Amino acid sequence: MTPADPAPNIPPLPPSTPRRIAFYGLFGQQNWGNECTLQAILYNVRRYLPTAELRCFCTDPYDTSRRHNLPAFPIATQYAKGYSTAPPVPTSRFLRLLRILFLRIPQELSSWVRAVQALRGFDMLIVPGTGLLTDYSSNPMGFPYRLLKWALVARFCRCRLLFVSIGAGPMRHPLTRWFIRAALSLAEYRSYRDTYSKHFVEAIDFATGHDCLYPDLAFSLPPSLFPPCDAHARPKTVIGLGVKEYHGKLGLSGPAAEASNQEFLAKLERLVTWLLEHDYRIRLLIGDTLYDNVVREHLTKVLSMRGLPKNGSDLISASISSVEDVVSELAASDIVVSPRYHNIVLALMLCKPAISLSYHQKFESLMTRVGLEAYCHDIDNLNIDILTENIRQLEKGRDSLREVLRRKCEKYRGALEEQYARVFNGGPSGGCDGERKTVNVRNEPR
Repeated sequence: MTPADPAPNIPPLPPSTPRRIAFYGLFGQQNWGNECTLQAILYNVRRYLPTAELRCFCTDPYDTSRRHNLPAFPIATQYAKGYSTAPPVPTSRFLRLLRILFLRIPQELSSWVRAVQALRGFDMLIVPGTGLLTDYSSNPMGFPYRLLKWALVARFCRCRLLFVSIGAGPMRHPLTRWFIRAALSLAEYRSYRDTYSKHFVEAIDFATGHDCLYPDLAFSLPPSLFPPCDAHARPKTVIGLGVKEYHGKLGLSGPAAEASNQEFLAKLERLVTWLLEHDYRIRLLIGDTLYDNVVREHLTKVLSMRGLPKNGSDLISASISSVEDVVSELAASDIVVSPRYHNIVLALMLCKPAISLSYHQKFESLMTRVGLEAYCHDIDNLNIDILTENIRQLEKGRDSLREVLRRKCEKYRGALEEQYARVFNGGPSGGCDGERKTVNVRNEPR
């Protein structure tokens, strides 16, 4: 972990300060957006409450405990041995029924008991950021159900539940919406990372009148993690190109999802080929080790078959195994093009001009707030000619953008400082629309 930076004049802790704090989320599975979110809130909790006892409930407790230096506990029985992406073994309907009746139901009942035992005595259960209010790549009985389960366990244990800078959508199933509404209703505090998420929650018939609006938690990562926003003279413009296994905007499986992935891969191949032919250097970026490496390996193989790149140093595919590695690769880039949301967030924090390949409204929301809405592309309607023209435009204007992005990110950091004071110190008083008040957010449509 990066050493904590000095805290800026934090007021004395009130008598009711929480001393035992737990976190809940999809952590430990080497999705670097999720990991940087957890890293950000842990850094700030340790600044505000250096003596607090911390624990994390997550999808891979072994990786989380090792990476973030805190005890961790699986959010469900199947994660007790770590996170796995292995597909289920096909069985007959009868065998599946027997497995549910005699294995899964008893295991689930037992897991409720273990969850109560693990959370009992804690003052707070925080759901920190990430786009957890969704059934993307899941079904209602997956992550939506588990979120409600832990919300109910928190209520039973008299542990305060807080959703902090959370993201929302999509939710394709009515049962998902019911689970999410029920979980949110049990929370003492709720804030959303953008106006789209807040509006989305309102659209599923949940009242958000007293809820807050603050930026994504990654904007509060340790300042020491980021080098200064200075220009670097390079012989060639370096494009940090994010890759992603893309199965459509709902993250489903099947022929249509595979067709979406193949179409996106073909466009990535065209873009990489154009960049190499026009004398750019490329750094391939990932946002999720388990999924994105497949695409990265595919790209390098296809290019090698075409005899590209002609100069081996023009295509860089470095190993990434931490948030620090992601930041290092982004810092070595001049312009970032990515379908990974936190690749874009971290690039902005490094004052790098960015182009987002969007499969969710969160991209449009983020890019609009920083004045880069013209550089947000719908991933399903990606036009490589327009994209390459955008790269040329940002190449010419990147120096003038650097200071604008630095000021934006400092305002976001200030807004999150206000939220941490509210959550951990019981202040400040008054309204909590921190993002609109502090960073002049534009409203987005529902």
